[in-house]
Amino acid sequence: MDNSRVYKYSFAKIYPLYLQKAEKKGRTQDEVDTIISWLTGYDKKSLKQQIDKGSDLETFFAEAPRLNANASKITGVICGYRVEEIEDKLLQKIRYLDKLIDELAKGKAMDKILRK
Repeated sequence: MDNSRVYKYSFAKIYPLYLQKAEKKGRTQDEVDTIISWLTGYDKKSLKQQIDKGSDLETFFAEAPRLNANASKITGVICGYRVEEIEDKLLQKIRYLDKLIDELAKGKAMDKILRK
């Protein structure tokens, strides 16, 4: 499967969709930002910089300070694929984030989303 098109999606365009999905279910921007920070290591300032410069997903994850050591605990199905079985590491990171935002929108507790 050629995923290069997905890699070029602008994080700045996807971020508002994450917010919209979460806020529609009564969750907050702070919770979305906390999830993104937990997974990638970005703080609020560096996350805003990534959004402002319009980084694509490939750049966003390449420049991430660190992937959380507990990211491998993220399991389940997103877009018809089990995230733990995705072999393409970049696509797996993208789907990890999608899965975490889905869990937030479904009302899961932050401690469980952050694999505490």
